[in-house]
Amino acid sequence: MDKLNPNISADLPPIAERIGNFIGGAWENAEAESFEVINPATKEVLAALPKSSRETARRAVDAAVAAQNGWARTSVWERANLCAALGKAIEARASELARVLSMEQGKPIAEAEGEVGAAAHGFHMAAEMVRYATGEFVGGATEGRQVITRRFPRGVYAVITPWNYPVNIPIEYIAPGLATGNTIVWTPAPTTSLVAVALMRILADAGMPPGILNLVLGEGAVVGDEIVSSPKTNAIGFTGSTATGHRIAMRGAGKPMVLELGGNGPLIVRRDADLRRAAEAAAFGAFSNCGQICAATGRVLADAEIAEALAKEIVAIAERQRVGNPMHQGITMGPLNNANVARKVAEHVENAIGSGAKCLTGGRSIPELGSELFYAPTVLSHVTPWMKIAREETFGPVVPIIALSGDDEILQVANDTEYGLSMAIFTRDIERGLAMSSELSAGIVNINESTVFWETHMAFGGSSGTKSGLGRIGGRHAIEAMSEVRSVSIPFPNYNATGL
Repeated sequence: MDKLNPNISADLPPIAERIGNFIGGAWENAEAESFEVINPATKEVLAALPKSSRETARRAVDAAVAAQNGWARTSVWERANLCAALGKAIEARASELARVLSMEQGKPIAEAEGEVGAAAHGFHMAAEMVRYATGEFVGGATEGRQVITRRFPRGVYAVITPWNYPVNIPIEYIAPGLATGNTIVWTPAPTTSLVAVALMRILADAGMPPGILNLVLGEGAVVGDEIVSSPKTNAIGFTGSTATGHRIAMRGAGKPMVLELGGNGPLIVRRDADLRRAAEAAAFGAFSNCGQICAATGRVLADAEIAEALAKEIVAIAERQRVGNPMHQGITMGPLNNANVARKVAEHVENAIGSGAKCLTGGRSIPELGSELFYAPTVLSHVTPWMKIAREETFGPVVPIIALSGDDEILQVANDTEYGLSMAIFTRDIERGLAMSSELSAGIVNINESTVFWETHMAFGGSSGTKSGLGRIGGRHAIEAMSEVRSVSIPFPNYNATGL
């Protein structure tokens, strides 16, 4: 498995022996089968990578198990220092990594650079957070005995990550996971496995102890299933589709899990809102990363009095987008990443138009740009709450606008969903916005900001009982999720407690 397109050889030196799996601190590429990684903008084959077997995944788990006790016994400060070094290593090779990311995933180079910067920050944040993580000293009910609580690693983490943010999302698990003393087996999405290799090379070159982070490439139904269901893995971290998340939950039943799944978040626009700001936020949430964001602008719920004016503002922004090869200067939107998501976007748009929605702009693929994965920024009006595009996650550059009569109907439609990830409210009445935020079922509610607004220290995850997942990532919340509390009782027969 040493096939790499020479057009990107400058981005991944040296080439042949280091584009496969990384297990127990060593690179290997001896698999019976391989799969091709494609540039979605040009349809060019970028690389052939090993399609790993279950046996390879089991060896990666064994490597993580062998390293876990030693890594858990290292001091918190030693782990924090490694995370800081890994963050610096990404920063030093950020340009290289962003270029591979843009070519393979399809996002504009400026967005790729932003994602790489966020990934480096994720390691620095984990380093700082874990250094100052604290336990508790709890007064005991039994005379002469006190209780302390401490955090310990969960053990071996199975981490499976998606293709939409293939550099930063892995770090949302890897950084706090390593910082808290876990070892990790990581399986990335096949369509963005080359940038996973590029990232793994940077981390490996920074001097990680062998076995604490292992990369296994291949199909999720094979290697992903193996690491999730293995009795030797202790916990699971997954970001991806709701359907896959449900399968993982069943296959890994009984293990602690962080599952960050789908969304169809509404952006609510009240009649008193600043329409230009609301339009900019709606467009940003739909067109950034070609709309391939779990917290994207899934639907706009607008007061009927201002819906038409808002639509005009969004259309104007959509028509200013520059769609094309993401490596080219000035491009604001690249292609969709793969054929499956392209089919779903087209299906949702066609279903909406066929059911009475009006296409104000876009509504078609743009194969003349070099790939059928290019899709025009699209704005739909006259959308109704029961259309497929208003019920399901589209994951593409589409803004569906639903006109509704006042706050009560808006709140009802906003909550009439199986998803509960991220929502937004635009209003000049902050008091009313706060009141509405308490009535929405979502893990994040942003006021006068887009649905995709998130800072990496904030808790991020779905509302309970929805299809948007389980648990929280972000800052200390990830540190807490990837460690467990242990209570230790201690005899102090001559100790008289005088404080709390």
